[in-house]
This record gives sequence, structure tokens and C-alpha cells, in this order.
Amino acid sequence: MQKKVSIFLVPLLLLCAPCLFADGGLISLRQGVRMFKPNQRAMIAWNGSEEILLLSTDMRASEAAQVLEVVPLPTEPKVKKGDVETFRRAATLINRKIRKPRTSRAGGGHGGGGAARPAGEVTFHKKIGAHDISVAHVLSTDGFIAWVEEYLGSLHVQNPVIPPQMKSIIGEYLSEKSTWFVFDVISLDEVLSTGEAVQYRFKTKYLYYPMKVTQTVEGSTTVDLLILTPKLLSNFSGIPSHEVELRHEPVPITSEELRGLNPDMDALLGHRGDMKLRIWRLWGEISSFKQDLIAQ
Repeated sequence: MQKKVSIFLVPLLLLCAPCLFADGGLISLRQGVRMFKPNQRAMIAWNGSEEILLLSTDMRASEAAQVLEVVPLPTEPKVKKGDVETFRRAATLINRKIRKPRTSRAGGGHGGGGAARPAGEVTFHKKIGAHDISVAHVLSTDGFIAWVEEYLGSLHVQNPVIPPQMKSIIGEYLSEKSTWFVFDVISLDEVLSTGEAVQYRFKTKYLYYPMKVTQTVEGSTTVDLLILTPKLLSNFSGIPSHEVELRHEPVPITSEELRGLNPDMDALLGHRGDMKLRIWRLWGEISSFKQDLIAQ
């Protein structure tokens, strides 16, 4: 079930069209719990004005606890349940189409030499489901805090505490006119779990993947992104292109093949028969990601 809540805390004149700066941050509902996101996977289709982001993440906590996941997005999203098996099917399709995968740094399409190994490998863990997803429109850091406190209060969480780092990051998003946030309460424990895939569809002038909000999580992470766009991208205004590894040469994908993976993405891209599918990878200490992935 999805709920939408709008919070208007500043004059209407400040409601300008959001620009692009906007996986998710975690807030533990119990103090002293450490949270980790070692693996993130997403499939992104962008047609130049609208994006579909299919997202699933592996997560664990230092002890059993409920956590609030926060995903910032540049404009109002439509949210629906996705299928984690899409990632496995897409990786299988890519591996079937290439013979000698090559790796390079850059999001464009030029590969360097490398060992012949699968371009994509998907491993799932104990699966956990999305719960009562809410979409909130907030226009100030105080408004964000008030909404989260009220939301957690409705879940009977006593004295909820929002980490100062989360407050600071939310302030950055709001200063960049990214005012839409998706919330979901998830139960974690010490065992690594794979989150149920969730699909977001939203308008944007750039291909977008949120990264800096994950600074609220500890440890390192590996992010595999399956990318579909009408043309290869070369302009990276967030995370620089040299930090994005191209796992293999882009492979052609037909409308029929894409429809078998995700019919919504096939429709978004106009049932084109000349699309290129490729895997980008980001990795490193989560604290090092100070920007989101923004490409055009």
C-alpha cells in the first residue's frame, strides 16, 4: 500500500520545478544499532525526460531492529512493487550476448582489456518485503523532521531520534530543490537480507541514482546499475565518470527482450529496437559518496 503525504511549510512561491539533485538512507528505530548496505542493485531506464528506477538492496543490522529507509527523488514518483528476478534475467541476457567482457572506467562505452568473466552476477540473500510505503513532499528540514517524528509516532516508536548526519543530508537535498522522499519501515537483523524490489517512475532531465543519502550507513558498498538509454552518456555532473566502472561493452537489446525483462521500461523507451544495455559499477566506502549519480 502506498500513501502520499504533502507537507507545505514555506510559501507556495518556493515550489519551483525540482532540479535533478536528489538508494536510500536508514534511520534505526532503536538507538545504538549499526546498519550496513554492502550490495545495491538497480535497473534504470531513462528516455531523456522520465526515468524508471527498479531498486533492491542487501542490508543487515548489528542487532534485530526496525529501520526507516529514506529514498530521495527529484520529482514526485509513482511507486509500485518490482521483481528482484529481473536483475538475474538481465544479467543472464548480457552474459549470453558477450563473449569477452572488458572493464573500463567511464560511463560512455569504451572498454579496456580484462579477464573473460561474467559481466553481471546476481546473488540474493534472505528476502525481506517492503511494508507500508509512504511518499512525502517536504520543503524544509524542520518539516522533514516533523513528518518523520509523526510517522514514527504512529508506529508507537517512543522518542525517535533522527541522526544529525541525516538532518544535514536532507538539508542539502532541499537546498538543491529535491523535495520528494519515499519512506518504508523494514525489519533487519544480523543476517544479510535482500530487500524486495521497488520500482519508482518520475520525471527528470537527467539519469539519476541517489548515493549521498547512504552516508548514514556504515561500511563499504558495491552498486551494480543496469543502464538503458537511447544514447550512451558522457556528461556526469555528480559522481565523476572516472569513478564509474563500465563492466562490459554495451550490448544491443530488442524491444521484445526488454519487454520480457520489464514491460514498463520497454514502453517508456518507445519499444525501440536499437537500445544498448550495460552495467555500471560503483564501489567504495559509503562515507566517500558525497554526490549522487547524475548523467546525461
